[in-house]
Amino acid sequence: MGYKNILVDQEDHFGYITINRPKKLNALNKETIEELHLAFEDLDRDEQIRVIIITGSGEKAFVAGADIAEFSDFNKAEAFELAKKGQELLFDFVANLSTPVIAAVNGFALGGGLELAMASHIRVAGSNARMGLPEVSLGLIPGYGGTQRLPQLVGKGKAMEMIFTGAMVSAEDALNYGLVNHMVEPEALISFCEELALKISRNSPMAIKAAIKAINANFEDGVNGFETEIAAFGNCFGTDDFDEGTSAFMEKRKPEF
Repeated sequence: MGYKNILVDQEDHFGYITINRPKKLNALNKETIEELHLAFEDLDRDEQIRVIIITGSGEKAFVAGADIAEFSDFNKAEAFELAKKGQELLFDFVANLSTPVIAAVNGFALGGGLELAMASHIRVAGSNARMGLPEVSLGLIPGYGGTQRLPQLVGKGKAMEMIFTGAMVSAEDALNYGLVNHMVEPEALISFCEELALKISRNSPMAIKAAIKAINANFEDGVNGFETEIAAFGNCFGTDDFDEGTSAFMEKRKPEF
């Protein structure tokens, strides 16, 4: 499938998505969000793909934010639909994807860019990355899940400070806050993500899918995460992956999922 704003590739068990609007610092407009949804959907359907790595083109930005020119004249109803549809199409969709997603954060990850990284399951930042939610400087608040996911990652107090000030934080600070899992030199960013993806890809895709569902359940209103875990644990039994994993253990060999 041809895309206008993103590049999609796959190699072995890895899928790669690159947001490719370098002149706009990879800003997210409506069309790009829709393309990203389709790309994630296609890669998630492919049983050969075990991990998806998403990054931005060029060295300056992962995603420098939403494309403000696209919604600057919106009224309240249009803005409501923008946030609602965007969350459903991309941010919540990525967070609940059954294939693990690693965000390779290169350069600026601001506003919607940081929200996309936070929706991803794992974040690796280049040491040159700068992250923040500057929406209050525009008379807005984050609308793609930022007010919910940032406190989950860094705690309520630090999230309030970051959102109220709109200030950018360095990759080192992001690592210390728990906003990113790892920080590496920019030239090693993709290779590090691939090494991490390789470790993930050696394990049971079915079990990882179940783990994503169980972990996310802890953050859903009205859902008992412990009950979700018990049900998911039980469902693992009797599957081909369980049979292979336990057989390999007993036979003292590496499993082949």
